[in-house]
Amino acid sequence: MIQAGLVLEGGGMKGVYTAGVLDFFMERGLYFANCYGVSAGAIHLCSYISKQHKRAYRASMNYLDDKNYCGVGSLIKTGDFFNVKMCYDDIPNKLDLYDYKTAAKYEGNAYAVVTNIRTGEAEYMPMREMHRDILAVRASASLPLLSRNVKIGDEYYLDGAMADSIPIRRSIADGNQKNVVILTKEIGFVRKPSSHIGLMKLRYKKYPKVYELMANRHNMYNDTLAFIEEEEKAGRAFVIRPQVAGNVGRIEKDRAKLEALYQTGYEDAKNCYESLLVFLQNKRSI
Repeated sequence: MIQAGLVLEGGGMKGVYTAGVLDFFMERGLYFANCYGVSAGAIHLCSYISKQHKRAYRASMNYLDDKNYCGVGSLIKTGDFFNVKMCYDDIPNKLDLYDYKTAAKYEGNAYAVVTNIRTGEAEYMPMREMHRDILAVRASASLPLLSRNVKIGDEYYLDGAMADSIPIRRSIADGNQKNVVILTKEIGFVRKPSSHIGLMKLRYKKYPKVYELMANRHNMYNDTLAFIEEEEKAGRAFVIRPQVAGNVGRIEKDRAKLEALYQTGYEDAKNCYESLLVFLQNKRSI
């Protein structure tokens, strides 16, 4: 168990890059004491803490042609572009069984980042008892405009990326002096203002913090990238990310493109593995 933070960015279907990185980590028995997943990062973190090699890959690839998996039909019928019953019930409980017992025994801590749409604040919900905590993962991956609000307790939540796209600052605040950050955006990426601000204001008029967050999200995101670069230069962060822009969209159903991106993540992790061990000083807690 590595005494460091593992920070996983979201990115919709671009997250298969992260799945490739995590599968390589699992092959090497590389597990982190504190893990933070946002949106797709939280989804792939599920299979990482249950130590199910290539399960995230299968979940991303095997149902692309199933009309019940995702699409406009699901959005119209259920209010969610990604069908909630299939993604969070049928797949883990019937089609590709999730190892709940192993996840519950994970020796470290795992958190799904969610956005409280009333307060506009990020919250970091534990991922441990996944029969229960899968709701936090669903909330973390519930994209605004494409998902229903997710109720947990007395509050409503959506995509964690609205409030904290790359939670390295939270990891540092939790005491992680070193952090491995998996990004799904390529080197040199700069986020631009959202083109859907008007729709956000209309759709979430009862929750004005959603509009405020989305209007300023590009500034928060780019500021976090600059902070990560500073941490990387200081030797406190190790970043794995695509080297060039890919052709995979946030909502992508082209299997060949997704498989190529998965393989890129796997190979990138493999190629930097020795450098990563040097960064971590190759010390693991027993």
